[in-house]
Amino acid sequence: MANHVTLYQHGTLALLVPGLLKGTITMGELLKHGDTGIGTGEGLDGELIILDGKPYHVHATGDVTLAPKLFTMPFANAHFARYTPLAELENVDQADLNKQLVSLSRAANTFFSIKITGTFANIQTRAAVKSQPPYNTLAETAENQSVFTRDQINGTLIGYYAPQLFEGAAVGGFHHHFISDDRKFGGHVLNFHLVKGDVSYQLFDTFEQHLPVSDKDFMQHDFSKDDIAGSIQKSE
Repeated sequence: MANHVTLYQHGTLALLVPGLLKGTITMGELLKHGDTGIGTGEGLDGELIILDGKPYHVHATGDVTLAPKLFTMPFANAHFARYTPLAELENVDQADLNKQLVSLSRAANTFFSIKITGTFANIQTRAAVKSQPPYNTLAETAENQSVFTRDQINGTLIGYYAPQLFEGAAVGGFHHHFISDDRKFGGHVLNFHLVKGDVSYQLFDTFEQHLPVSDKDFMQHDFSKDDIAGSIQKSE
């Protein structure tokens, strides 16, 4: 059962900051660690949301495809879904929802995942355009992104919460990705209003951090000069 309470993460958000965007894990390998998750492709190639073991890749064009097993990522989260119902919520915006989730889960000091299925209004998502080496910094690469909006759409939001203490390894606070029921719209969530949705959550007692030690650029990089917190807040 240990597997079911472990959040697996490959890479850190901090390594994206200076532009260490090489894909260092394959989708095939990531899926051994979970059937649910989020991530981004090599060179910040769009956004990923894994649901029921299927890895949806939201491209900067807005197209959604299934990522192949050999697709590589510099950063990703995965876990085996064992969600527990938390609440039915309606007519709530993102900031208020996030506050309610921390309060309802009583889990501000640990990692947890949330899953919301329902109707979303004014949802805004983004997907970065894949960049080529030599890579720019996260802030520069993130400027080259597509933003998508829908007035109203049904779908699933998968989010991960990390305690502020882990800012840099992850996003301190919430990091949400979305995929519509018709699998034609999604991405990293910038904003939304929840019209009505079923909210469930899953608590983790173990955070497994996997680092790309075979990547020379990562191993030799000096992170002391990078404004990690500033860049993450700006780009997330």
